[in-house]
Amino acid sequence: MNFSSEVMTLNGTDVPFLTYNRLSGIPFLRHAFSTRLGGVSEGEFTSMNLSFGRGDRDENVTENYKRLCKSAGFDYESLTASAQVHETVVRRVTVLNRGVGIYKPKDMLSVDALITNDPAVTLVTYYADCTPVFFVDTVKKAIGLAHAGWRGTVGEISAKVVARMGEEFGTNPRDLVCAIGPVIGKCCYEVSEDCADHFIKLFGENSPVISKGEKPGKYMIDLALANKLLLIKAGVCEENIIVSDLCTQCNCDLLWSHRATEGKRGTMCALAAIV
Repeated sequence: MNFSSEVMTLNGTDVPFLTYNRLSGIPFLRHAFSTRLGGVSEGEFTSMNLSFGRGDRDENVTENYKRLCKSAGFDYESLTASAQVHETVVRRVTVLNRGVGIYKPKDMLSVDALITNDPAVTLVTYYADCTPVFFVDTVKKAIGLAHAGWRGTVGEISAKVVARMGEEFGTNPRDLVCAIGPVIGKCCYEVSEDCADHFIKLFGENSPVISKGEKPGKYMIDLALANKLLLIKAGVCEENIIVSDLCTQCNCDLLWSHRATEGKRGTMCALAAIV
């Protein structure tokens, strides 16, 4: 495995995890993005699978969370998870939500983004090609995580998180530092014309977000750039938006990719907490 990134660092040995160099400089934030390595899961889930819903043994997933938390410095008891269905629901969570989706049952059917200003909870969202987006209000000390697949992206979930953080915490978009990815890159993300039409309607047919693929009727989509443009439109300063240079499919020896594995895979997670 050859790891190379200008904006992210691969940490840990037995249980590796990724961090953003820019986010690591924010003193009140702890964050991480898991890899597919360092867990106890077997078969197609080998080895760091963090999803309870794909057929892996629950005890394996629980142990994986505990190992990742120990490696990255999170309190396992504080984890609070999303309930992702590719929609745009944004949920504010507090200490009362600790354990939901991890060691307590999910209590909502649709949550693709989480926000908080409570240091007692750690936000958890899931990925295997879709776009993770980290949000950090450096003034109000509030944070957020969003899961943006193509549906969430064209549903402008990134902008909705910015707006919701403004409502809940008084966040000024100019105070936000945001990080995007790792995500399947434009190099690999081929879609049908029906899917591409949604991006064309949102960004325009000449946008660098969309280009024609090599096959007839196919298009290549840049999910990371799409979310960056939506954040800028929502008022986030461009210089405060960091985009990962890691494509999940190109780096499928390190990261889970739904496309690279043809769906036979585990799941990664993003974690963020106020410390």
